[in-house]
Amino acid sequence: MEFNHDEEKYVHEKPSRNWKSFLFSSLIGAVIGALLTVFALPYLSEQGLLPYNLQVIESDGGQGQRAGQGGAVRNVSVNVNNEVTQVVSKVSDSVVGVINIQKTGVWDETGEAGTGSGVIYKKDGSTSHIVTNHHVIEGASQIEVSLNDGTRIPAKLIGSDKLMDLAVLQVKSNKIKAAAVFGNSDKVKTGEPVIAIGNPLGLQFSGSVTQGIISGTERAVPVDSDGDGQPDWNAEVLQTDAAINPGNSGGGLFNIDGKVIGINSMKIAESAVEGIGLSIPANLALPVINDLETYGEVRRPYLGIEMKSLGDIASYHWQETLKLPNDVTSGVVVMGVQPLSPAGRAGLKELDVIVEFDGGRVYDIVDLRKKLYTKKVGDTVRVKYYHGGKEKTTKVKLTRSKLGS
Repeated sequence: MEFNHDEEKYVHEKPSRNWKSFLFSSLIGAVIGALLTVFALPYLSEQGLLPYNLQVIESDGGQGQRAGQGGAVRNVSVNVNNEVTQVVSKVSDSVVGVINIQKTGVWDETGEAGTGSGVIYKKDGSTSHIVTNHHVIEGASQIEVSLNDGTRIPAKLIGSDKLMDLAVLQVKSNKIKAAAVFGNSDKVKTGEPVIAIGNPLGLQFSGSVTQGIISGTERAVPVDSDGDGQPDWNAEVLQTDAAINPGNSGGGLFNIDGKVIGINSMKIAESAVEGIGLSIPANLALPVINDLETYGEVRRPYLGIEMKSLGDIASYHWQETLKLPNDVTSGVVVMGVQPLSPAGRAGLKELDVIVEFDGGRVYDIVDLRKKLYTKKVGDTVRVKYYHGGKEKTTKVKLTRSKLGS
């Protein structure tokens, strides 16, 4: 059988030509794809279809061009601005450092006893107001405020409340650039992103920013406000994993809209687990702030009694001394009554046991105070109690006092 030499040559060369053709086609396809990507990116960015912004800068062919090549050079740069940086830029001027200055010797020398943070929440004419923590300014003979640009100005204490760990300061407005806006802390959700701004290690780290989420809402943390080693108040707080250190106390916890949803407090967090940040919700702080600004104190109603939780008394005395029925296992024991107080006028006496307040069951001192402080001065409430083992009720008209309950 004879072979045509031309046909044989064609058979041997055909695979080689197919391979070269495939390589050339692939190269052309890759180049076209790259060009489409480069030219499409700016359009996609303008339409908001990318998770970042692209800025295209045109140049007239300077150092970025090779000799002999024409056309403009297109430099693509990534814009790092995001929601967090925008919030920080918006609110930083409203967060300040608070310096506690105290006398240090017999010659009336003064020195810095500590620093914390604060939030400017009102700029009204010639004066501005700042909220911070009570423990930040406690014992101060002078108070200074350090603004975001480092300027230090004197501050006047308007009022302070140890129970809620809040204080209000007043400064002149001429150097104040911005005031923060309070948000609705009742609408805060677990998992919501938040930003804490303050001075974690003193003024050398002023304006520090930490980011996290809301780890929990309506957390109740026992607080010993009078230092007797026994909790006498339950602070309702927001829990966050954003890093909050001692110098952050009094600073703001901001939501992603740049609104203050809480005032950070390391004092309340002392009894909590390390690494947990706690913040006083804005909706609980505002009534206290308004009272401090208006009256210099919080106008809480009081009963006028000394008291002890029934659970802190030996069960032997429940029946033998207090004559309580077997089914009464919680309440507050009246250990003393102030003369002419609301409780005294209502007929409450020593060793009475309060079991209901305004229709709600009373479990202990903390529970009674919480119910009491939700009322207003002038309110009349119904109190159920046991006297000598007999159940009684009375009406108490609440009045105001700077003292406890």
